[in-house]
Amino acid sequence: MLQLNFKGSFVLMFMFSAMAILTSCTGKQGTVATTENPKQDSNKPTEKEKARTTENSKTKEKTILFFGTSLTAGYGLQINEAYPALIQEKIKEAKLHYKVINAGLSGETTAAGNTRIDWLLKQPIDILVLELGANDGLRGIPLSDTRNNLQQITDKVRKKYPEVKIVLAGMQIPPSMGAKYANEFKSLFPELARKNDMILVPFLLQGVGGVLKLNQKDGIHPTAAGQKILAKNVWEKLKPIL
Repeated sequence: MLQLNFKGSFVLMFMFSAMAILTSCTGKQGTVATTENPKQDSNKPTEKEKARTTENSKTKEKTILFFGTSLTAGYGLQINEAYPALIQEKIKEAKLHYKVINAGLSGETTAAGNTRIDWLLKQPIDILVLELGANDGLRGIPLSDTRNNLQQITDKVRKKYPEVKIVLAGMQIPPSMGAKYANEFKSLFPELARKNDMILVPFLLQGVGGVLKLNQKDGIHPTAAGQKILAKNVWEKLKPIL
């Protein structure tokens, strides 16, 4: 769980077909023999079977893994109120064939995530939404460590699934660790996104951080209404790549 101790009314929130071408072969018609050998063609798929196979390849369900902190886990809320579940609803409404897996964990740091990702990669994934780093920032962990851990997570995912698309949730922290640290922390995410050709959500908590009515009593975790805005922030970047 995120913990934040600083004064002020502003509280930043943290934590993140190709369609198969149906071809039909037409046999050459001779001037003498016009019948086909039933034994020879008995194992050939019919046109309906070909069409069914094509349709199945188009509608095969793919997987989106949401990997993050308590923000992704939906701390203090029902799992169906967390933004990954809300995005699953949007996917269903759009009639897209993707399954969402919520792998958010309260208190997760990039170092812990770098270890946990190995187990999660045992299942195939097509898209990764990476939301880690906020807990590092709140603890004042050296930025070089955070950067290296996020890079290693990215490398592991791409090595296992080279075609995976990655969406990186940008984070910000208050200046309690110093303005220099806060500014460099904010810059870390777009830098990683550019380096690794990832889609960037500039700030996951845009429109929620610092808005009291959109946060729970701890002033840190979004309410159900706040999670809807998180879902909107992510969906704007995620939808174009589905």
